Amino acid sequence: MKIIQIKSLLVLSILLLIVLISFRFLNQNNLHQEIEKQTNEISNSLIKIRRDFHQYPELAGYEKRTSKAIAEYLSNLGLEIKTEVAGYGVIGILKGGGEGKNIAWRADMDALPMHFPEQVSYKSKIKGVQHGCGHDVHMAIGLGIAEVLSKNKESINGTVYFIFQPEEETFDGAKNIVDSNLYSEMNIDEIYTLHVTALPVGQIMVKPNELYAYQKIIQLKFNGELSKEDAEELYNQLRNETLRRKDSTNPWQILKAFDAKLGLTNPNTFFKDYLYLQENFIIEEDDNQLTLITEAYETDKSNLPNILPKIEQIISKSKHQDKFISASFIQENPTVFNHKSLTTDAIKTLTTIYGENHVEMSHGQIPYFNDDFIYFQQKTPGVYFLLGGANPKKGISAMNHAPNFDVDEECIRVGVKSFSSLILERVNNE
Repeated sequence: MKIIQIKSLLVLSILLLIVLISFRFLNQNNLHQEIEKQTNEISNSLIKIRRDFHQYPELAGYEKRTSKAIAEYLSNLGLEIKTEVAGYGVIGILKGGGEGKNIAWRADMDALPMHFPEQVSYKSKIKGVQHGCGHDVHMAIGLGIAEVLSKNKESINGTVYFIFQPEEETFDGAKNIVDSNLYSEMNIDEIYTLHVTALPVGQIMVKPNELYAYQKIIQLKFNGELSKEDAEELYNQLRNETLRRKDSTNPWQILKAFDAKLGLTNPNTFFKDYLYLQENFIIEEDDNQLTLITEAYETDKSNLPNILPKIEQIISKSKHQDKFISASFIQENPTVFNHKSLTTDAIKTLTTIYGENHVEMSHGQIPYFNDDFIYFQQKTPGVYFLLGGANPKKGISAMNHAPNFDVDEECIRVGVKSFSSLILERVNNE
């Protein structure tokens, strides 16, 4: 009799568990549908905000107007605000209805010293300064996520920190924030961000570990007897003999990284294993010395210590060996490095909510670009996503730092709904 009672209790317990899980699933599904609805409702206002940022760009260290606008917006949402964080940084704090994890979202704020012609009606009004990297889009998405999540405050068990970071382009802002007492006090468990780029509009791409290639700026010094012409000839030799690539492909052709057939979404992409010195280089001359400055891009961290010895070996066998003085790295920024398990969990979360095709896996590493978000990742587990903003049908390439940079603003809506859902799930994840 007791055995029958125990079995009955066990069956009832299992049934109750199934009901609770089903209820939670339905509740969460309804919540994400509401998030999508709320995102659609504010999309037009976010586009206006983005265009305002675009018209009034500010360089790294001078983000005063931008900072004020962000602080006012977050304050109107009812968030606690911290201003003048590592310069003009702003942090909005959204405390949920219950205790839980501390999750952060980061958006960078600064613009670039650029003066390319713009075809849009909301072109920059600040001479020589433009949002040519997409940080105006990042800020609009960050504010949108803050607005959507503030409307769902009671569904949040934990705290969400919205970090609007200055000085990304100079690689100073993130490090300054991370080194502050405030960042330590926040005790953040996980941090996330995105960067809009030349992927198809709305496409989200990510990968664990290194997202970008390792970038090293190299300085080669020679005595004044080496002519500029000889330096150019020697550089071409160095470039040819240090090059590692797949077949006869050219990994420095950055546009191909976003190509549907050859690019990062192809498991056999040639952007997964390469080393090259960039095509362009700088030569500085004075009476006693000639200095050559260039950049190297390497996908394999273990190969980095071999770059300078290889260059020195090639020079030592050249006809200019007696004119060579030294080779050194003069800048070695760390590269974005996504937390493996968090990346896997994020992909699973986004695809469960929005479908299997919502996130693409990157199979390579992008040259040229990098981001100081790595300084957050060195202290807090984090994930950095790429968000597509290109639309060839509209003539929009979304290639960052390029003369024709522009984005399809539909990416703002996709970014807000996707990452509002992700943050909500992560902050409530035990």
